Amino acid sequence: MQSYHLDDTIVALATPPGVGAIGVVRLSGPKAFAIANAIFRGKDLSAQPSHTIHYGTIQGADGQLLDEVLVSLFRAPKSYTGEDVVEISCHGSEYILQQVIQLCIAQGARLAKPGEFTLRAFLNGKMDLSQAEAVADLIASDTESAHRLALQQMRGGFSREIENLRRRLIDFASLIELELDFSEEDVEFADRSRLRELVERIRRVILNLLQSFQLGNAIRRGVSTVIAGRPNAGKSTLLNALLQEERAIVSDIPGTTRDTVEEVLNIRGIPFRLIDTAGIRDAQDQIEAVGVERTLEKIRQSALLLYVFDLTALEPDEVRADLQKLKRQSLHLIVLGNKMDKAAPETLERFRPFESSPEWDFLFLSAAHHQNTEALRELLYRAVVGGQINLESPIVANARHYEALKKALESLDDVLRGLESGLSSDLVALDIRRALQYLGEITGEVTTDDLLENIFSRFC
Repeated sequence: MQSYHLDDTIVALATPPGVGAIGVVRLSGPKAFAIANAIFRGKDLSAQPSHTIHYGTIQGADGQLLDEVLVSLFRAPKSYTGEDVVEISCHGSEYILQQVIQLCIAQGARLAKPGEFTLRAFLNGKMDLSQAEAVADLIASDTESAHRLALQQMRGGFSREIENLRRRLIDFASLIELELDFSEEDVEFADRSRLRELVERIRRVILNLLQSFQLGNAIRRGVSTVIAGRPNAGKSTLLNALLQEERAIVSDIPGTTRDTVEEVLNIRGIPFRLIDTAGIRDAQDQIEAVGVERTLEKIRQSALLLYVFDLTALEPDEVRADLQKLKRQSLHLIVLGNKMDKAAPETLERFRPFESSPEWDFLFLSAAHHQNTEALRELLYRAVVGGQINLESPIVANARHYEALKKALESLDDVLRGLESGLSSDLVALDIRRALQYLGEITGEVTTDDLLENIFSRFC
């Protein structure tokens, strides 16, 4: 991390850019107090205790009054970054805030890079890497579940689980390493049966964490949910019914929707990114052809597909033919027989076998009259969380963590295969070290400059 020059004092706007009542300029580093003192008029800040707030003024480079401010002081190590930190609360004028930042730079500060305050908190031991990533998730959270998940991870719930796994594995790894020092004497310090039991327990924990990724990713990013079907099946009407507002244009004319319409539906804390698409049929013109191709592309990218069909217009064999074209592995499919209010009883009976299919969930509904739309909401929710949600347990919500856990699991599988085949201690130790490395990458015990650059450069 040499490009960051971590012995510098850095400055940046700590509040969102734009006009507001208040804006905060943050300084962090060894000269934070001296720089703030040089531009502040009121008290000698260097003589003030930590965690205090002081009223005063700041003068511009021309000596004229720039603003009346409040200055908050946080002395190392009891600050966000673990360094001396000063926060200057100004009025929210963009001109004032930029002038204050420029005054700090003139006194020896440099402009902070994206994520550098949180990077310093990590490097100074104020939080581990997964907690640092959770800070960005907390800032970006826009649902209660996303907020709770990010807060739990920022407080170290996930980190403690990973550290517990590593600690137990390190104990055995150290015993095996000790055996290598006495290899000529054929001494065995690590009980292989206990090691096998430990690895199998750790595997089960990692498997549970990996299985939680679907839920964690859904909470964090939302579930991509495509509404598809033939023209005039009622897709736009369904979108409006779920959102409980007139978001999409509804018409009896087939092919009204020619491009995708996207909206977010929040069901008990889980955001679903609903995508209303053009009807799937042989296009009547070039514009509709583009719309149909976009529909198929959205289906290929989605996690959930709501296939809507008109009960009064299609036969079961036609619906099955459509579904065979749209189905793919890992796509959760919900089939919706729409316009049940207009369908004859014998029509409904012809589609009853669809309710018992293991390939999809099935529901009769009338989007126009909101019949069974609440049941559909429940189906959507259960498709993601499996009927229950427990944010108190550790949940994987980060793709980097997911990949590291997968690699750790592969290494542990190698350990078990090595124990089964009587592999030598040095090769078993090598597999254990690989598992420890991947687990350490999650919390930051094992890092590279490229990894840190990649993570913190994405902060705002």
